[in-house]
Order: sequence, then C-alpha cells, then structure tokens
Amino acid sequence: MSNDRTLLDTLAGQEEAFVFKAFNEITAIEIGEHLLRAAREGNLPVVIDIRTSDRTLFHVALPGSSPDNDDWARRKSNTVLRFHKSSMRVGENYRLKGREVSAELGMDPFDYASHGGSFPVRVIGTGVVAAITVSGMASEDDHGLIVRVLEDYLSDE
Repeated sequence: MSNDRTLLDTLAGQEEAFVFKAFNEITAIEIGEHLLRAAREGNLPVVIDIRTSDRTLFHVALPGSSPDNDDWARRKSNTVLRFHKSSMRVGENYRLKGREVSAELGMDPFDYASHGGSFPVRVIGTGVVAAITVSGMASEDDHGLIVRVLEDYLSDE
C-alpha cells in the first residue's frame, strides 16, 4: 500500500513542481517542439497533442503512431481538463479505490481515459489552462516523456 501512496505522492509532486509563469500559443509550440525533438531522437511512435478546453494548440503524429493514438490523446486530455490532475494520477487514484472511468461515475469511456500520458498546464495565479498529451507508448512512458521535457523546459524559465 505504501508503494501506491508513494506513486500518488510522486505524481502530485510533479504537478506542484511543473507550474508555468505564463502560457500561450507560443509556449505550446515551444513545448511541442521539445517533445517532438525528444520523440524523434528516440524514434518513438507517438502522437503529441497540446490543447486548451476549446482548441488544439499543437498536434503532430509521428511514424508508427495510428489514428487510435489521436483518440487516446483526446480522451486523456479530457481527463486532465476535467480533474486538473495528470491522467496518470487520476487513473492511480481510481485504481486504488477499485474503480475505473465509467458512465456510472459520469464519465463515458469513449470521452475519458485514465491512463498516463496527459499532464496539466498549471499557471501561477490562474490554475490549469491546458493539457499536454503523448500517446503511443506504455502509459508510464507517455507520462515520463512529458515530465522529462517539462523538467528541462521549466528549468530554463
């Protein structure tokens, strides 16, 4: 049980650590380009998607990804934009309670996914304004790619 709590604490800590001073379309493009560069260097078959609640700011599909990854990205982003937590954290919370995304909880699985790979864009003094999403690898790897890029990007801010 402590390992489960440790993962939740780690995920919450990442969300607290990776907060933006400001975020706009240019920021989304810059982060998207960093993710794209990392994905290309690793020859990763992923979709990268950065969106607000009402529009897409950055989107790319790399070789080896599929249209299904676009749908996973949309569903994981919806989860972040609804709960203001990473999709991996939402999924881990549900897993510990023996639950999963379902209509019974008011979430259609065709619109929400609680697998790792979408991360909230939190702005100081504003809150969550967007979701950064990667889809195409294992859940933990999708999440990890975003975390590595944000750690590097925000250290330069």
